[in-house]
Amino acid sequence: MNKLTEICRQYSCDFTFDASLKDYNTFKIGGNCSLLIDIVSAEAALAVLKHIENIGIKHTVIGNGSNIIVPDEGYYGVVLLFKNKFSDITVNGNEMECEAGASLKSACLAALENGLSGLEFAWGIPGTVGGALCMNAGAYHGEMSDAVVSAVCSDKGEPRFIPKSEMALSYRNSVFVPRSDENTAPKILKVTFNLTPKAPEKIEERMNLLLKLRTDKQPLDYPSLGSTFKRPAHDVFAAALIQECGLKGMSIGGAQVSWKHSGFIVNTGGATAKDLLTLAGEVQRIVFEKTGHRLELEPRIIE
Repeated sequence: MNKLTEICRQYSCDFTFDASLKDYNTFKIGGNCSLLIDIVSAEAALAVLKHIENIGIKHTVIGNGSNIIVPDEGYYGVVLLFKNKFSDITVNGNEMECEAGASLKSACLAALENGLSGLEFAWGIPGTVGGALCMNAGAYHGEMSDAVVSAVCSDKGEPRFIPKSEMALSYRNSVFVPRSDENTAPKILKVTFNLTPKAPEKIEERMNLLLKLRTDKQPLDYPSLGSTFKRPAHDVFAAALIQECGLKGMSIGGAQVSWKHSGFIVNTGGATAKDLLTLAGEVQRIVFEKTGHRLELEPRIIE
């Protein structure tokens, strides 16, 4: 690790050994990682990734941790944090470039301030731009694929420009999603959106409407990972199936199927990753037995 920490110091990246990951995911669960590196720039990310991928160090990238499940035993590897220190946003005409760690909230506000429409759907989604593009996040008839035009990524520590046509964007999926080997997926560093000029008051009106819908329908008073399961079919919703099976309020330990929105599993206090995964497994089993639909977890398990 000496060379890796030397690279961190060279690029002014803070790093912490044996860091608790409970503080870096929105469900507030999980153990520690071997090393957490707070990335500050694309150049720093490239240098770190080039080193750890060349020598085969186990690693993963996280943003706001709103779509990951951290096991109770933690993560025996290096975690690269793409968040607040790696979050610059620049606007040039109708195009807006965001570093991967920029929050969707800040991206939406930057678009509003510049009278640019196209990201309203993302207002209220608690993720980063990089994480949202990775999973092609969406809500209320909009998704990242509607606005993105290109990205700059790290491909084995080398910068790579990827146009939208090569991103393989589909429902909660893309070329950036890690498969069996974390090293094979490009790591998003910067994202460019092409947005549409519009009166700021109209943009703000739409943002306020969508935020009210979220507040009214979603259990925002408890830690969660957002929607726990993917939509199983084009015209079928996981929440409707779970509610149909009478599973609202079902709980294991501190994990509970939300009474407010059955598509959410929430942490009512002291939940563990085991609680969450066991409850999710029971929901999957019961829904399949009663409806024939197989529910797939939306969050990614970091292991």
